[in-house]
Amino acid sequence: MAGQKSVRVEYFAALREATGVREEAIRSAAETAADLYAEVAAAHGFRFDRSSLGVAVNDAIAPWTTRLRDGDRVAFLTPFAGG
Repeated sequence: MAGQKSVRVEYFAALREATGVREEAIRSAAETAADLYAEVAAAHGFRFDRSSLGVAVNDAIAPWTTRLRDGDRVAFLTPFAGG
């Protein structure tokens, strides 16, 4: 399918609990990290609003508007407290 790319999605904390997996490889037509989150949220029934989450693309914190490319690694991050 045109526009499809392979991405590896990683989940942490409550998102990992909701999906039951640490990571998954998916094919997606998502253009941005926000688009990808909308896809996986719908697929997994996430109840988490995107505004309360962070995203990292290829191991770097990124804005939700980051354009995705084939082979990217995307992590959706729940808020956390540091020590």
